[in-house]
Amino acid sequence: MTIPRRSWRAAGTLVAAAVVGLTGGVIAAGPAAAHTPTWAVTCAEVSVDLTNYTSDVPNTVTVSVDGKDLFPTGTFGREFHKKLTLPEHDKEVTVRLVVKDAEEGGKHSIDQTRTAPVCEGETPPPTPTPTESTPSEPPATETPAPSETPSEKPSESAPAVPAPSPSAPDLAETGSSSATPVIGGAAVAVLLAGGGILWAVRKRRTAQG
Repeated sequence: MTIPRRSWRAAGTLVAAAVVGLTGGVIAAGPAAAHTPTWAVTCAEVSVDLTNYTSDVPNTVTVSVDGKDLFPTGTFGREFHKKLTLPEHDKEVTVRLVVKDAEEGGKHSIDQTRTAPVCEGETPPPTPTPTESTPSEPPATETPAPSETPSEKPSESAPAVPAPSPSAPDLAETGSSSATPVIGGAAVAVLLAGGGILWAVRKRRTAQG
């Protein structure tokens, strides 16, 4: 039994069409799969791997944690590979990845978020319990030490002798007085003066007689 040539030609055409269709499908699916970013989040780090982007345009990537930049906006070309260490945290944090495809249409841009858990072995710090405040004792005041030097010098003047009371009776003088020589001298002077006068009187009478 012989197969007509037309049947062989028809079969070959169908096989060629099937091969072309499969090849086209693989080629069409290739770029879409290539632009799917690979990134992972653990309790301690974030890893980002971007491949097969257009190299002659300024693509950008940004990574943030709870609204704060972990990797500020940076540009990349065909590929981007980065591992970022997360800050220490005692509760779950939200990690956000933003990739902007600068190619016309930006169909491969993404904006995704993931949660970073708390690493095992890290326990949150205990919440301080309020303590009752006890009234503080007033500070003891020190009494000033007495000064070694007196503030005022004692008066050097001798104490005043109290005057004798006028009503007290006169006491009899005993012993010699300091006025005795004066009185004696006056008596001598009176005697001398009297003797001189008598002598002058007698001389005058003698001259007259």
